[in-house]
Amino acid sequence: MTDTPPDTGIPEPEGVSDVIETEYEIGQDNVEGSLGPIGFDIHNPVFAVSGMAIVAFVFYTLALPEQAGSLFSAMFDAVTKGFDWFFLGAANIFVIFCLLLIVTPMGSIRLGGSEATPDYTYMGWFAMLFAAGMGIGLVFYGVSEPMSHFSSSIGGISVGENGVRTDWAPLGGAEGDQEAAIRLGMAATIFHWGLHPWAIYAIVALALALFSYNKGLPLTVRSAFYPILGERVWGWPGHVIDILAVFATLFGLATSLGFGATQANAGLNELFGIPISDTTEVVLITAITAVALVSVLRGLDGGVKVLSEINMALALLLLVFVLLTGSTVAVLTGFFDYLWAYVEYLPALSNPVGREDVNFMQGWTSFYWAWWISWSPFVGMFIARVSRGRTVREFMICVLLIPSLVCVLWMSVFGGVAIHQVVQDGYTAAQEADLPLKLFKMLDELPLTGITSLVGIVLVIVFFVTSSDSGSLVIDTITAGGKVDAPVPQRVFWAIFEGAVAIVLLLSAGGLGSLQSMVISTGLPFTIVLLVMCVAIWKGLASERKA
Repeated sequence: MTDTPPDTGIPEPEGVSDVIETEYEIGQDNVEGSLGPIGFDIHNPVFAVSGMAIVAFVFYTLALPEQAGSLFSAMFDAVTKGFDWFFLGAANIFVIFCLLLIVTPMGSIRLGGSEATPDYTYMGWFAMLFAAGMGIGLVFYGVSEPMSHFSSSIGGISVGENGVRTDWAPLGGAEGDQEAAIRLGMAATIFHWGLHPWAIYAIVALALALFSYNKGLPLTVRSAFYPILGERVWGWPGHVIDILAVFATLFGLATSLGFGATQANAGLNELFGIPISDTTEVVLITAITAVALVSVLRGLDGGVKVLSEINMALALLLLVFVLLTGSTVAVLTGFFDYLWAYVEYLPALSNPVGREDVNFMQGWTSFYWAWWISWSPFVGMFIARVSRGRTVREFMICVLLIPSLVCVLWMSVFGGVAIHQVVQDGYTAAQEADLPLKLFKMLDELPLTGITSLVGIVLVIVFFVTSSDSGSLVIDTITAGGKVDAPVPQRVFWAIFEGAVAIVLLLSAGGLGSLQSMVISTGLPFTIVLLVMCVAIWKGLASERKA
C-alpha cells in the first residue's frame, strides 16, 4: 500500500460487488465547451441553478445589506427556536446508526469491492481527514469553547421576567462549584466535537463511497438515493438534492472562512499590532483564497495532501508543546476525567425535548449540528474520495471513534490548560478575552509566546487553504455531474465564490451572525436528506451482503 493516487475518474469495483445496472452515463447531461482558453464541463441544470443563485445572493447582500441582515437574523431565530429538537434528534439517530454498522455483519463489506485495496496509507488518510473535517474550528474553539462553558456553568442560571432562562450555562449549570463547572464545561465541549459531528460526516462519506465505488454510480450526493428513487434520481429530484448539497457546502465553508479570518486577524493584532478591522479581514480572505487557488491548480495530491500533512505536523507540535509547558499532569489526568464526564452527561446533553437551557441548546448545539450538516457534503465526499479499499467497520471506527478521541485530547489540552490558568494561577486574560483572542491569551502565559502564537496563525491560515481547496473540489464534482476530472477553471470559480460569499456576509449583513444564519438555514433541509440517506445506505449494504 502506498500513497500513489488512484487514476482519474471512478475506478471499477474489484472483486464481488452488487453493481447497479442503469442507462445513465456519467456526464451525459453535461454541457462541454470553452470560452477562449478556458474549458468547461458542467452539469445542466445543477451548475446553472447553483451558480446563478449564488451570484444573485452576493449581489442582493451587497445591494441591500440592512434588509439582508434582518432577513438572515430572522431565519436564524426561526430555525434554531423552531427546529432545535429536530437537529438534536436527527444527530442522535446518526450516531446510533453508525455504531450499529460497526457491530453488524455489514461491517465486513469492503468499499470498492471485495478485492479492493486502500489508495492511501493510514498516515496520509488521517492527515487529509482531519484537515478537511475539523481544521479551523479546532483552533478557533480549542480554548474559547471550554472556557465559555466553564464560565457560564460556574455563573449558574438566571431567569428572565417571562420565566425563560437568560444564561448560557449547559443543563443546570454548576453555580459556585468549581470542579463540577470544569467537568460540565468540558463535557459540553466534547459533546460538540465528539461522536455526533463525526457520525454526520461518516453517513455522507459512506453513502458516497458505497454507491460510487461498489454500485458504479457517479460520485454525487444524488447517487445515494438510487435505492429509493430509482431512475428518477437522474431527473429533477436528483437535481434538487445536488443543488441543496452545493448550497449547504458553500455556506458551511463560508462560515468557517469567516471564523478563520477573525481569528487570524486577532492573532496578527496581538503579535504585530495589525488593526482588527473589516478591511484586514477582507485582505486576509482575499490573500488566502489566492493561496488556495495555487493549491487548486496543484491538484489533490500536490495541493491538499501536502498541506494537510504539514498542518498535521504543526498541530501535533503545538499540542505537545502546550501539554508539556502547561499543566501536564493535570491535563493528562483530566483527559480521562473529561471523557468520563462526557459519557456521564451525554444522555442529558443529547436530549432533544423538555430542555430549560434554551440558549445553550439553540445557540450552541443547534448551530453546531447545522454547521456540521452543512459541511457534510464537502467533508463526506472528500472522505469518500480517499477511503476506497476500507471495510465499512474499519471506515466507521477510523472516521467515527478515533477522530472523536483526538478531538477530546485537543480540547482537554487547550481548554484544560486555559481553565487551569484561571483556577490555579488566577490568570483570567483568556477567560475575559473575545472568542478569537482566547487562544493567544492562553499562549501568553506559556514560554515562546511569539513563536507559538505565530504557529497558531499559520495553522488557521493553512486549514483555511485546505478547506477552500477541498470544498472547491467537492462542489465542482457535484456541479460536473460526478466527474472528478473536470476542467480546473471550474474549481477556481468555486474557490473564488467561497471567498466572495464569506466577504459579503462579513461586511454587508451582520458579520459572523449572518454567516451562522445562512449555515443553519441551509443545514435544515439537508438534515432531511441525511435521514433518508440512512435508509438508502442500509438498502445498499443489504444488497452487497446478498452479492
